[in-house]
This record gives sequence, C-alpha cells and structure tokens, in this order.
Amino acid sequence: MKIAVVGAGPGGLYFSYLMKSRQPQVDIRVFEQNPADATFGFGVVFSDRALDFLREDDPQTYNLITPAMESWSDMVLDVCATRVRIDGIGFSAVGRLELLRLLRQRTEGAGVSVHYERTIHSIDELQGMDLIVGADGVNSLVRNSSGAFGANIAYLANQFIWYGTTQRFETLTQTFRRTEHGAFNAHHYRYSPEMSTFIIETDASTWERTGFAGMSPEATKAYCEKVFAETLDGRGLVSNKSIWRNFPKVQNERWWSENLALMGDALHTAHFSIGSGTRLAMEDAIALANALCGGSDNLRNALADYEAARRPILDKLVTAANSSAEWYERFAEHLKLDPLDFAMSYIMRSGRIDIERLRRLSPKFVAAYEAAHRTRPAARPSSA
Repeated sequence: MKIAVVGAGPGGLYFSYLMKSRQPQVDIRVFEQNPADATFGFGVVFSDRALDFLREDDPQTYNLITPAMESWSDMVLDVCATRVRIDGIGFSAVGRLELLRLLRQRTEGAGVSVHYERTIHSIDELQGMDLIVGADGVNSLVRNSSGAFGANIAYLANQFIWYGTTQRFETLTQTFRRTEHGAFNAHHYRYSPEMSTFIIETDASTWERTGFAGMSPEATKAYCEKVFAETLDGRGLVSNKSIWRNFPKVQNERWWSENLALMGDALHTAHFSIGSGTRLAMEDAIALANALCGGSDNLRNALADYEAARRPILDKLVTAANSSAEWYERFAEHLKLDPLDFAMSYIMRSGRIDIERLRRLSPKFVAAYEAAHRTRPAARPSSA
C-alpha cells in the first residue's frame, strides 16, 4: 500500500509512525509545506490523564515525550485580582516545537520519508497513492478537494491572540481583567522551565472599542502587556506570527471519501479552552492506524471502521469543547458573579462534571465554595 500524508503536525507524524512500525512494507510519504523547525504558537497543554492512551498503547513514545513536559496538580482562576485555587485539576504541557521534534524522531526512525518545504497544490500531484490522509489543518487541501465530506466551518465571535512569555507560571492559570474598554482573559501556563504560553481573549465589542483593528503588532503587544502587567510581573510578551483570530469550528458530515480520509483539525476542531486539540489529533491517528491494520478486506471498509469506532467518542469531546467555547463567548457576563460562584460556573462549563465528581476531584475548592454559601446568600451559579 502507498499512503500520502499531507501535513506533518502531531497527528500526521504520529499516524505515519504507527503505520510504518506495524506494517513496515507500507510506503508512507509525508508532505509538509513548512520547514522542519517551523511552528506557530508556543506550548500545548494536556489534561492530567490525556496521555493515558500513550502510556497504555505506546509506552516508548510516552516515555520519550513525558520527560520534556511540565506538570502541575492544581489550577488557579485570577478573577479581577481575587485568586481562586481549584485543587486536583492537573495538566501537563510541552513546547509544540519540542513535541514535533520528538514525533519526527519516532517517525523517521521507523523509516518514513518526511518531505518538508513541499507544498501540495492539488490532489492530482498524489496520483498513484492508495490512500491520501488529510492531516493538514483547518484550511485542509485534502478536505477542500472534494465536496463529499460535507464540511462546515463557523467562527466564534471572540477574538484571541497567541503569545509566549519568559514569565514562569506555577500552574495553569486563567486571568480575567476589566479595562476601560471591556473584559480580557488570559490562558497561561509554563511549557518549559524558561517559557510559558500566554493566550489573550476578548469579546468582539471590546476588541472594536480598544481599536485593535488599527493597531500595529507592536502597539497591540504593548497594550496587552499593560492589561496584564501585574500577571507578567515586568516580563514582556513574545510574538510568533501573533495575530488576532476568531476560533474556527470545523465539522464534517463524512470522515472519508473514496481514498481520502481526514483527521485532526482538518476533520474537527476543539476549542483551546479544554486543551485537547493535539490529543484528539493523536487519538485520531491511533484510530485510523488501528482500522487500517485491523484486517478489513478493503480500504473502504477500513475507513468505515475508523469512523464507526472513533466518531462516537469524538462527538462527546467536541460537544464538551463547544460548551466550553460558549461559556468563554460570554465570560464578561460571568464576571458579575462572586469569585467562588464564577469559579464554579467555570468548572461546570463543559457539562462533563457534576458536583459529586467535583467533590472527589477538588475537595478543598468544593469545601470553600460550600462554606461560603452557608454564610451568605448567593445567586445560583450559571453553567451556561
């Protein structure tokens, strides 16, 4: 079998490694338009159990990646200078470039040819391939080459911009601030001993009132540094093609057509507030490799097996991500709540957790929340 993978992100690289390691006779070629050392964004974050699929199924890759990760067991909400700690909500993070380097090491070590700075302009360039995998992101050429996928892309109203900083944060922290123009939120966490990711988000009306549309990149960065000056503690923000964007919600009615298959952001997106985009792409890779190596008598049956096995799981995760995104679309409204009520609304936002499960995960936070409600009346927290 000849397989072309378009896109050398985490999903495309990991799928290629899995297929080649399981079926060495397969001819796999990976095509990536960017140089090998190019990356956008800074660190990627995983929930504390998000890498369990690697620990169980691929301990060698797990043992390769985890030493490069930064980990912590709690998270903090900084609600207009009032800090609320939520215990037991652990995460790990790694630099995106470091993750790609490690996955490239595994992929090339298995004998896969990865062609960097090679842009595929048309699917016709891949004639003769038995399978073409679109791991090429939101603007997927593979997906856009066929109307059979039933693709739909909608954009959230909030604007966000992705920076880094040399300021070290001990936990994943969500910092909320009010300004004369409106409310801002920063998602920030360390991904190495020296660097942290710093994503800033605001609603459309605040973005317009602030005048970002007419600001230079330098002026934009300076304004954001002023809003979060206390959080940055004198450190600056670091740009890497940092521009304001609207988050795209990608959905597809069908996951494959003829000899084309999609995975990762080409197939679906999950809002960055739940930290699952990279994990979902790598899990797609596992599911696709499992289906192709599962003994189906032809390619179409294998691709149908991929969608049948993976789609129910993915739909639940994307639904949770969409609920989280909807909460962020109205985070300024939630700031009217008391900080503990705000924190409870935040932690309930995806619909995946109830109070009893939260009590087991975060006993200190729940105890503080319930103690506060025994001593004062409070509005029922909203999870919407």
